[in-house]
Amino acid sequence: MTVSGESISETAQRDVVADVLADIVAVTRTGSVAYGRTRLSGPWSIAFAPRSIATVHVVTTGACYLTPDGGESILLAQGDVALLPSGIGHVVSDAVGRPPRSFEEVFGGTIEGMSRADLVLEGEGPITGMLCGAYLLERAPRHPFTESLPAVVHITAGQARGSSLAAALDLLAAEVDGDSTGSPAVVASLLDLLFVYVLRSWLVTRAGAAEGWARALRDPAVGTTLALVHGDPGRPWTVQALAQAVGVPQSGFSRRFTTLTGQTPMAYVTAWRMTVAARLLREGPAPLRRIAREVGYDSEFAFARAFKRVVGQPPGHYRAAHRPER
Repeated sequence: MTVSGESISETAQRDVVADVLADIVAVTRTGSVAYGRTRLSGPWSIAFAPRSIATVHVVTTGACYLTPDGGESILLAQGDVALLPSGIGHVVSDAVGRPPRSFEEVFGGTIEGMSRADLVLEGEGPITGMLCGAYLLERAPRHPFTESLPAVVHITAGQARGSSLAAALDLLAAEVDGDSTGSPAVVASLLDLLFVYVLRSWLVTRAGAAEGWARALRDPAVGTTLALVHGDPGRPWTVQALAQAVGVPQSGFSRRFTTLTGQTPMAYVTAWRMTVAARLLREGPAPLRRIAREVGYDSEFAFARAFKRVVGQPPGHYRAAHRPER
């Protein structure tokens, strides 16, 4: 059996965790990214209001505290990375409890209105250097893995050392520091890569006590199933075909998949197809007929009915509400 010209065995040999995470990150992000360097001398404190934006903070010099709304403060040391995947409000500061100034006041605008925002704050205290990135989150449909993540995904310098995450951080820092033509597009791609590696590193740190989606992605049968569905969502998948592809008896396969993901295999296939369709609707003018075929539907009517059931509105209305100019 092959998937998009690739054999099942070849799919199983790849890093399916990274592949699936890359797909999830790609469908989560919408529009362009914002990024920048900061050099902050104490005292300082900046508040990021809750909004549909995923944010990553990388400490390049010194240290600081990150305090999520309603949560405990986290010390970020040099080399640490903090990803806030759901857009929760938070404060970044040189000391816990310091009254913050809003992002808009400090930077002179909103994140949504910026592509690059560098900042230097002079003071008498220790210097903290940071590399920050953010992108708008697509509101729906949200992948269940992203819903299962903690408010703050914190990877320490020690956990990142010698990994692909460390290499991605070096590439991103070099690109942000440079002035090459096309940098914004390159930074956007590198941020996607960074997010994938942060999430993969987080999964590694939870390997001993992983449950739910954290375990599903690392499960040989379920993880490979996810990679197969993501690799070719338009294929006429059935539970039997998926079970055969990963070499697990059908009854045990369904039970295993449902236990780890909270969805039956075919419910996930449908949900992922609609996620892919939503991205195609947002990003281009392809006719509904073509999109329906790409995600496995011979009938445009059947596709529209499934899309409305999963997303909450007909495909045409969804496209109109998500035009690029909006």
